Amino acid sequence: IQDQGGLDAMADRNRNKAAVIYDAIDASDGFYRGHARSDCRSTMNIAFTCPTPELDAAFMTEAEEAGMRNLKGHRSVGGLRASVYNAFPEEGCHRLAQLMADFVARHG
Repeated sequence: IQDQGGLDAMADRNRNKAAVIYDAIDASDGFYRGHARSDCRSTMNIAFTCPTPELDAAFMTEAEEAGMRNLKGHRSVGGLRASVYNAFPEEGCHRLAQLMADFVARHG
């Protein structure tokens, strides 16, 4: 952590990573719906849904085909969940956000 700039730098990176995905949710005009209020959003686990469970399943299939794994939502909430813990690269957030934009353009 110290080699990466310390706790404050890591917290900033994590906020920025999460913002990439939350921006994709917010830009979807309601296609994606987050589970948490905007003032309670997690920077580590970003839970959201598509308009239907069938679209959730289609999104997960496309994500897996694109090399993105483990997006299935928590068993008590369902939907989708992106876990972007400390070691998760920022590029992965950008790739997911791009997939989200492409998916909503085709299915929205």
